[in-house]
Amino acid sequence: MSSVTPDFRLDEALLSKVLAVLNAHQDPYLKQGLVDAGMVNKLALEGNRLQLGLVYPYPCQSLYRDTVMAITNALVAACDQIAEVEAEIDLQISTYSALASIPPIPNVKQVIAVASGKGGVGKSTTSVNLALALAAEGANVGILDADIYGPSIPMMLGVEDFRPVSPDGKHMTCANAHGISAQSIGFILTDDQAAVWRGPMAAGTLVQLVNESLWQDLDYLVVDLPPGTGDIQLTLSQKVPVSGAVIVTTPQDVALADAQKGVTMFQKVNIPVLGVVENMSFYLCPECGHKDHPFGSHGGQRIAERYGVPMLGALPLNIQIRENMDKGTPSVVAEPDGEIAAIYRDLARKVAAGLAQQQTQTKVSIAISDDE
Repeated sequence: MSSVTPDFRLDEALLSKVLAVLNAHQDPYLKQGLVDAGMVNKLALEGNRLQLGLVYPYPCQSLYRDTVMAITNALVAACDQIAEVEAEIDLQISTYSALASIPPIPNVKQVIAVASGKGGVGKSTTSVNLALALAAEGANVGILDADIYGPSIPMMLGVEDFRPVSPDGKHMTCANAHGISAQSIGFILTDDQAAVWRGPMAAGTLVQLVNESLWQDLDYLVVDLPPGTGDIQLTLSQKVPVSGAVIVTTPQDVALADAQKGVTMFQKVNIPVLGVVENMSFYLCPECGHKDHPFGSHGGQRIAERYGVPMLGALPLNIQIRENMDKGTPSVVAEPDGEIAAIYRDLARKVAAGLAQQQTQTKVSIAISDDE
């Protein structure tokens, strides 16, 4: 991350005080002070106005306002020379792969694999809403439907009629839906065609979809994997520069048993598991508010604790989630200010911050001068 050269200065006493205040403010997802996290890249004083530059390594623009207000109040209270704060906030996502031997995908900085041990646990719903939530927080995002045998992303995003074209005879265009790019075998197989292929052919198709799609400068590519731990998952770990993985499960024992296999699979191929998402975690009665757990409780938390990975979030059994997906308008875009969207956005911030923490911590230099 490059520093910004300001036009004004802070004297040493004020600088020390300002840095202490900034470092006392802990980022809620990185769990570090702003200075220790390398997020401060500009400090300048013009009159009694402090010019502050912050660089975030993960998308969280919905938190910017509250962060700036908290910092401003703390700085004004601690420093007599400061009456107001002018903040410039930037998002800089680094290119990162957990598998250094695999070359990066052109125009893609990080790849997030979303997996489940078995089908029917809401993995694709999680993938789509995670991608949309990352975009809502300020990132450039794409989604790849890697479920070659049962592609569902076109329907979930409402772009079933899209057909890719090849402007150069080598690469194919992606669909655009709700502000994200999307690619799927479902765009190529028409009507009710089925991909009746053996594992190696399906895995080869995945590699083609990854490398031959015209991705447009993505911070994150979310890959919605098929359920299980078969050829496609293995190919992904060997041929695609995955940055981290998210495991989706439900609380019931049969799903948890399979989810554990997903965690251990990624750990064996040295791909960090960023955390566990528990779908259908509970049912909240709309009439009386009673909370019930029809599939058991705290199963995702038990897996997270057993394998030492974060519990990213728990989604309710909610008919609105299903109805929104069937309409091609997932919850994050259908009800952006609703409780379900808030859970997905929190989940997205945790995933992205987890990826930032996986990388080598490179401090951002702070450019300082003073007005003489």
